[in-house]
Amino acid sequence: MEISSAFTSGFQGFQRASDAVTEASVNINQQTAQSSNQRALETPVEPSTGPSIEQSLVTLANEQINAEANMKSIKTADEMLGSIIDLRV
Repeated sequence: MEISSAFTSGFQGFQRASDAVTEASVNINQQTAQSSNQRALETPVEPSTGPSIEQSLVTLANEQINAEANMKSIKTADEMLGSIIDLRV
């Protein structure tokens, strides 16, 4: 296994998780704002076109786990590289 590919995979996975966390957070904010506006205007709740708050919260939790796993991959690759450098010096 190449260390650079482990770094690359870890960083790409972390970036995907980060993007998904951002998207889930935006969805939660939009749903919350829409719900608050409808309550303030005392209008009936309209069905939303995006994912529900519950779905977004589940996505948020899953992507947190994905981000942590990818960070562990990056840390392991970093430690392996440090060991290799120590062996060669």
